[in-house]
Amino acid sequence: MGSVARAVLKTLLLLSTQNWNRVIAGNSYDCDEPLVSALSPASFSSSSELSSSHGPGFARLNRRDGAGGWSPLVSNKYQWLQIDLGERMEITAVATQGGYGSSNWVTSYLLMFSDSGRNWKQYRQEDSIWGFSGNANADSVVYYRLQPSIKARFLRFIPLEWNPRGRIGMRIEVFGCAYRSEVVDLDGKSSLVYRFDQNSLSPIKDVISLKFKTMQSDGILLHREGQNGDHITLDLRKGKLFLLINSGETKLPSAHTLINLTLGSLLDDQHWHSVLIQRLGRQVNFTVDEHRHRFHAQGEFSYLDLDYEGNVSFSCSQSQSVPVTFLSPRSYLALPGFSGEDELSATFQFRTWNKAGLLLFSELQLVSGGLLLFLNDGKLKLNLYQPGKLPSDITAGVGLNDGQWHSISLSAKRNHLSVVVDGQVASVASSLGSEQTYSGGTYYFGGCPDNSFGSKCKNPLGGFQGCMRLISVSNKVVDLISVQQGSLGNFSDLQIDSCGITDRCLPNYCEHGGECSQSWNTFHCNCANTGYTGATCHNSIYEQSCESYKHRGNTSGFYYIDSDGSGPLEPFLLYCNMTETAWTVIQHNGSDLTRVRNTNPENPYAGFFEYVASMEQLQATINLADHCEQELTYYCKKSRLANKQDGRPLSWWVGRTNETQTYWGGSLPDPQKCTCGLEGNCIDSQYYCNCDADRNEWTNDTGFLSYKEHLPVRKIVVTDTGRPHSEAAYKLGPLLCRGDRSFWNSASFNTEASYLHFPTFHGELSADVSFFFKTTASSGVFLENLGITDFIRIELRSPAVVTFSFDVGNGPFEISVQSPTHFNDNQWHHVKVERNMKEATIQVDQLLPKTQPAPTDGHVLLQLNSQLFVGGTATRQRGFLGCIRSLQLNGMSLDLEERAKVTPGVEPGCRGHCSSYGKLCLNGGKCREKLSGFSCDCTFSAYTGPFCSKEISAYFGSGSSVIYNFQENYSLSKNSSSHAASFHGDMKLSREMIKFSFRTARAPSLLLYVSSFYKEYLSVIIAKNGSLQIRYKLNRYQEPDVVNFDFKNMADGQLHHVEINREEGVLFVEIDDNARRQVHLSSGTELSAIKSLVLGRISEYTDVDQETALAGAQGFLGCLSAVQLSHVAPLKAALQPSHPAPVTVSGHVTESSCVSQAGTDATSRERTHSFADHSGTRDDREPLANAIRSDSAVIGGLIAVVIFILLCIAAIAVRIYQQKRLYKRNEAKRSENVDSAEAVLKSELNIQSAVNENQKEYFF
Repeated sequence: MGSVARAVLKTLLLLSTQNWNRVIAGNSYDCDEPLVSALSPASFSSSSELSSSHGPGFARLNRRDGAGGWSPLVSNKYQWLQIDLGERMEITAVATQGGYGSSNWVTSYLLMFSDSGRNWKQYRQEDSIWGFSGNANADSVVYYRLQPSIKARFLRFIPLEWNPRGRIGMRIEVFGCAYRSEVVDLDGKSSLVYRFDQNSLSPIKDVISLKFKTMQSDGILLHREGQNGDHITLDLRKGKLFLLINSGETKLPSAHTLINLTLGSLLDDQHWHSVLIQRLGRQVNFTVDEHRHRFHAQGEFSYLDLDYEGNVSFSCSQSQSVPVTFLSPRSYLALPGFSGEDELSATFQFRTWNKAGLLLFSELQLVSGGLLLFLNDGKLKLNLYQPGKLPSDITAGVGLNDGQWHSISLSAKRNHLSVVVDGQVASVASSLGSEQTYSGGTYYFGGCPDNSFGSKCKNPLGGFQGCMRLISVSNKVVDLISVQQGSLGNFSDLQIDSCGITDRCLPNYCEHGGECSQSWNTFHCNCANTGYTGATCHNSIYEQSCESYKHRGNTSGFYYIDSDGSGPLEPFLLYCNMTETAWTVIQHNGSDLTRVRNTNPENPYAGFFEYVASMEQLQATINLADHCEQELTYYCKKSRLANKQDGRPLSWWVGRTNETQTYWGGSLPDPQKCTCGLEGNCIDSQYYCNCDADRNEWTNDTGFLSYKEHLPVRKIVVTDTGRPHSEAAYKLGPLLCRGDRSFWNSASFNTEASYLHFPTFHGELSADVSFFFKTTASSGVFLENLGITDFIRIELRSPAVVTFSFDVGNGPFEISVQSPTHFNDNQWHHVKVERNMKEATIQVDQLLPKTQPAPTDGHVLLQLNSQLFVGGTATRQRGFLGCIRSLQLNGMSLDLEERAKVTPGVEPGCRGHCSSYGKLCLNGGKCREKLSGFSCDCTFSAYTGPFCSKEISAYFGSGSSVIYNFQENYSLSKNSSSHAASFHGDMKLSREMIKFSFRTARAPSLLLYVSSFYKEYLSVIIAKNGSLQIRYKLNRYQEPDVVNFDFKNMADGQLHHVEINREEGVLFVEIDDNARRQVHLSSGTELSAIKSLVLGRISEYTDVDQETALAGAQGFLGCLSAVQLSHVAPLKAALQPSHPAPVTVSGHVTESSCVSQAGTDATSRERTHSFADHSGTRDDREPLANAIRSDSAVIGGLIAVVIFILLCIAAIAVRIYQQKRLYKRNEAKRSENVDSAEAVLKSELNIQSAVNENQKEYFF
């Protein structure tokens, strides 16, 4: 155990088993005896007394002796009342009273405790609650139960506030019981060894408990070794306690055998700290004071008579160190030096969290300068300034604001200046010149007094907040108790004989991996790279579903999803496919076709699937979705899914529940059934799966698994590929989910007395609430949850104000967002509120959020106990009228619709989404209401996609064209029922809107041509010189109006946008969003009897001007996009017809993208879509319109069909012969290539499929 003595550990306390049982039981045993009433007057002391009859000995509860209580000479915050209980006691409660029959009482106070009457520690009710509320009059008694209890001999009451019409007055009582335990004192070179009796120990349960106190920041408290190499070590490092466990099992990798945990902070404060290690089986609890860490240990532990080595005493020595706390930036300690000395020297230790603050200032005589020692950015700076000289700076140390004790030694004599930081000589400077250095007589520690005191003290960076101890001035130790009693120096806002530093990052309130840092008063969270934001990294920066991203206007792509919002699950990356619904696509590592051979029930094959997200993340995503599915394909050749004799499964899959599943398709689990069995089309009708027919040819069972509780597929097992010619293969698609059950989940509140109720909301430390609302009412409560005194409430306070009110024990607060426009406009508005340890915030829509900082030392726990009321209050008053949607609390969605179904006055669902979301439908798309949400109807738009934002573009080859016929001839126009029927032949078209984009490098070119039966027309061309011309001929007897844009060459291969709007004789044109022109046409005001719209080459020439004819003969070579004439979109009708349209396509026209540099040449064209698949494209040489044809056209078509059928029959015969030869050749090769997996299988499947299909066609 020599390693135990590597550092000084001052005192160790071991608890007996009996005492441990009492600790477990808490305060359930009898420990409520009054402890003060039996004490002698000598046990009471105080800072001062108003008179002998107001002495501390009269401060017993309910006593009327003397003046009826203790009162100090002066009522200020440096007064205290102290009791000595004679020995260490366990204190479970305190009670206070004012002075009897007087106006003297204390309204708030601090409670401090100590073992020695020195080095006091402050008691905290919660992590940030320092003070106790006192009395409101002289005679009532206020009790406080102390949880946890105090183990101490001395108690000190420090009044903070008192009756302003009186003075400090107190009577007190303390309740508890005797507390005895054995102690041992260790000096760092000694150890205590205990050898366990093997027979007396349980191999299952193990408890180690102790208390310790020390001034040293490092040392080993406990080391325990087992017989198998296992050991446990408790190690104090920099005031934190490390637990190291090594299970000693060599079978386990080192990462599992070694456990290293850290708990506690500032444990070197010379106060008792409790440590508890509990092991039950492999479950281990590690507790330091009130902070606990639970973990699961790997491996087993073996077990370790009483002996000791070195200087061990069984009593506890007490430290004589007196610390002092600088409580605020206004704190200072002024100590006299010895004026006229030729040396300036000071030593002290400090600890702080603040990066900056004055440590020491001293004025220099003779040279009329000064010396400043301060912290700046965690580094020590020594600044010496003298009149007429540049100030000299010395920097030493780094990271000195880490909360640890650091020692400083400063010496200045003649021209020699030295600074020692933590034993390291930081610098020696010869910058003082040859003059003698004389101290100015006063040393200011921690800050400077007000200027009114006449001090020359300088404080450039503010006061020091932290603790100091072991202060020496001019090589003489300073007695801080004398300072406290007023006989030495002076001070302000100090707490002497106590170090009040606290670790505000323990526990760490920064969520989701946020990094905690702190100052003296507060903590800060660095949320960088966490995916979360807010004061405590509570709110996710990502949406919860693809549906949410879609309704922010996002298009398909990869997105981070945080399925549980502000919950514990991390975000993960997936693909969102934005169609009419938003599909979530989650990939895995087994998407390739996998081939399986040589398996049997004794030697099964198991394929495992790993997803891009954890099972918890996947479960949250699946639960949130409306529908999920996963395609599973099982290819088989003499490989069955089930044994037809006994029904035993031969292949199966395992999902999220880790249960064996034997169904292979469908939304409900139907054991040993496949999709063909559900649809009744299996190849053998006596089986429910194709593979169970056990045929010696490839077939498959393919189905979509859509029972959400079983998804995703995690494993597939195959056991029937061991017979001759038996083989199987499988392929699993990605997990697909659509919709968001919470996004549109809503309820309509019809009366002010109606509400929905849910279980109590638990958001003690962090609470966030978000929802959408719409209303026409001027006010109403959205949500309310009450406690005994605590509450939260969100309400529409007035038409333009949303308010968040709450109380966590510090009194009610409220913050409001005021809008310049009213919220009761019957449109959806989004509200998000958050309350955490640091602040409360509220944000509505995109308005600036409002924030209310939390009190520095206030209550932090939100304690609620009533039901959660939504849409109303417990009093049934001020209820909300309107709709609430997508209500989430701490990332968890509440099912408003399900609860509304059984609640009078509330209806599930809410219509009217287009009033808020209609603006998402772009480019002429129309918003259509749905039961849950809305959709964009792009019928009359030149765009497509979920929001009509995806432009439809086409590449036009040389000589190609797209012709949209409005009607074949004038006489039939009135009976037309086509899509363009609104353009009647006898209709006078006095206005139109034309939009399109283009990219070309050819001039001249025809971009767009609209003809009429009256020889009127409109053409948009690029002339020979590259200028863009718009030609309107609205009167057959006049020359056309020409609008010419020659500011640049438009045939430059760049993308250009054109918008034309005509209102009778007034024409407005805009090119590329910058060239705008308004023109008055002279040729007329109406375009009559429209015949067709042509994009590209004009095949029929009528009476057009020469420039248009030239451009029409050349046609168009390049890319056209988003072409629209009023409500007609010719490219969309040709490329993506949703119904038969009168459109004709000639030449090479392919769907493309004009945004990319898509070609004006054949090699760079995008060929993502061909027109061979669409009606409307017939033949490059002779285009046929899908409209009314003449008889000759019909006869020609019939002849072409007959010739085509004869050619097909001949091709089929040749194809069958070739496929049979190829099939036989592959069968011969198969035995030589048994390990070529996916390519061979796909080839075989394709061959077999081709043979089967061609045989069917041949017999047909």
